[in-house]
Amino acid sequence: MHITSIIADALINTTDLSGSLGLIATVILTCNMVLGMMLSTSFKKTNWGLKLPEKIKSLDIYNLHNYTAYIALFFVLAHVILIPLDASNKFTYLDILWPANAPHQSNIVFLGTFSFLALITVIITTQKVVKQKLRFSLWKKIHLISYATCMLFVAHGILMDPLLKDRPTDWIDAEKLISELCGLVLLIAFILRYKYYIYTTRKS
Repeated sequence: MHITSIIADALINTTDLSGSLGLIATVILTCNMVLGMMLSTSFKKTNWGLKLPEKIKSLDIYNLHNYTAYIALFFVLAHVILIPLDASNKFTYLDILWPANAPHQSNIVFLGTFSFLALITVIITTQKVVKQKLRFSLWKKIHLISYATCMLFVAHGILMDPLLKDRPTDWIDAEKLISELCGLVLLIAFILRYKYYIYTTRKS
């Protein structure tokens, strides 16, 4: 009975655990996006990059960018897999892949589903075998999906009730504040990236 009770409690808590894993994925995806923008702007060669401590400058941003993408994907997959294990929330895997009839907040679930599929698409097309078969212009356009992917995932995390009880968003909840901070970091990074693009375009 004791083992059965432990297993039952674990299954009941899968919804809560899934939300925590989704939050971790949001933070990692945010870091991944910032690293990607650092790579695209050759950050290490800029004035800010040259002023960084040697230990930080020695970090391999390219590998960090790749590894964080895989780690984020792992947490997103775990986040998705755990949801239907709690029967009380009435979710099925089909509801996650096609959330039109999802039992809770179907529109917000759609944001998560789209960002999940977009993340997989970006990772697949980044593989050397696939990348070599794509034109660079096409690969770059596909890779730009990651900008929308991350923001949609952040929006999904902010608006979705982590307990799947259709409660309104508590904007000052600790978990929501983390997602909101990630959104703010991304917004600032996007603005700086756009300014860099304008600067280099005018310079050329």
